[in-house]
Amino acid sequence: MNRVAVYCGSSKGATEEYVQAARRLGKELASRNIALVYGGASVGVMGAVANSVLENGGQAIGVMPRFLEEREISHKALTDLIIVETMHERKAKMAELVDGFITLPGGAGTMEEFFEVLTWAQIGLHKKPCGLLNTNHYYGPLVDFFSHMVDEQFMQERYKDMVIVEESSEMLLDRFEDYIAPGMKTYENQ
Repeated sequence: MNRVAVYCGSSKGATEEYVQAARRLGKELASRNIALVYGGASVGVMGAVANSVLENGGQAIGVMPRFLEEREISHKALTDLIIVETMHERKAKMAELVDGFITLPGGAGTMEEFFEVLTWAQIGLHKKPCGLLNTNHYYGPLVDFFSHMVDEQFMQERYKDMVIVEESSEMLLDRFEDYIAPGMKTYENQ
């Protein structure tokens, strides 16, 4: 694994634990020589993970739409900052550059990014691992909702199991290394 996309908030969240978890992930990425690809901001959880990667000798690559460059306060010390025109281009470029996707706590934009790559995996557009770093049990309700989707027959069990959920960045990355994608979604015998 050479590069991982990290989706996360441009806010710090309600507890310092979110920033600390981002910092631990950044340190772990750098120690494994895995480059960070993320949204390019210098603030919030986004800034914390990038700063940690850089402080620990790793590579941090930001991908940011031009219209957000000033609003999200682009990080000026990155290994590389790729400026694109639209949010769609940002997500496509990030997906193209990486070998897997990690989602830290964040808001609606973070969830939208996560669900897009998860859906792409489900329909066979990629075979890369998709993980949730479940800091402070932030994703507990979402994990429960995946079970509800399975119970209500809107998601197959194998796609629920495709989401790697861990509370530790070390365990999450270990599971990424062993990831084998399930078969492509079919619409027969659901």
